[in-house]
Amino acid sequence: MTPKRRTLLWALAAATAPAVRAQSNPKIVFGYTAVTDFASVFVAAEEGGFKRRNLDVELKFIALNSIIPAALQSDSLQIGGPTPSVFLQAVDGGLDLVLVAGGAVTSKTITSFGLVARAGSGIKSAQDCVGKKIGVPGLGAFLHVTFRAWLKNSGVDYRKVHFVEVAFPQHGDLLRGGSVDAVVSADPFMSRITDSGAGYVASYYSTFLPENNQTIVHAAKREWVASNPAAVHAFRQALLESANFMQQPKNDAKVRAAIGKYIKLPPEVLVKLQISPPGPMVSDRQLAYWSALMKEQDMLKTDIDVARLIVK
Repeated sequence: MTPKRRTLLWALAAATAPAVRAQSNPKIVFGYTAVTDFASVFVAAEEGGFKRRNLDVELKFIALNSIIPAALQSDSLQIGGPTPSVFLQAVDGGLDLVLVAGGAVTSKTITSFGLVARAGSGIKSAQDCVGKKIGVPGLGAFLHVTFRAWLKNSGVDYRKVHFVEVAFPQHGDLLRGGSVDAVVSADPFMSRITDSGAGYVASYYSTFLPENNQTIVHAAKREWVASNPAAVHAFRQALLESANFMQQPKNDAKVRAAIGKYIKLPPEVLVKLQISPPGPMVSDRQLAYWSALMKEQDMLKTDIDVARLIVK
């Protein structure tokens, strides 16, 4: 090899080395909302699951779940946790997003979210919601879609209910002020509302949902996933480790402490929280359930091939 060619190769190696290092260990900004469904991510951050895999993960709070796909598209986030319905609507709208992992799954034992009516509103059933203004923490998100499905199953036309998008922390204040008749909320906000007397639980409607379907999914741009396969694999492995950690009763206090740190909950609230089962792996069947449910509600314009959306 000539000295000139050797010098050229050294220069090329020096120029490309930072890019290789960046791809092997990219900075991941992860977007989450104020719900316990992100517990496996919180645990991975607090119990060293990310660090053991040399992942640099920054957790970033997002007020409304419905804006996570746009944040992914703009590269403000590398991975984020939309609800399945928000994710599918984004894909239906043309965003090239895929799923790298899952968050939590449904369970009929969970009563940590439901319909919370304003004190004195008289709302007791699905029929009582007709003509009412009901706040949801994201139009097209998990609670909105599942609540509309419950209304339909109860014989109520959900188009006769006026839905408004309201972030979780505002639910109590809007009920007290009379701006909404009810909210579809979740703990810890639901418990705070009922404890304060501003509202009451009219229905734990969530118990009608089938078991073991994703409530939160972890999405990323397809382009980013293709460029960072090792980081994607490590991220998923960290969540699998977290899921195992969460399922051991001896770790309950640590799991709750991790949740409390990221969604700012005091110990007296944390101790009463129900925590949904972790579901770090997403299946075609789970995503197909949400696709079918959204089709019933005329929320999707295209036929989505769900198998193409899950990173295996």
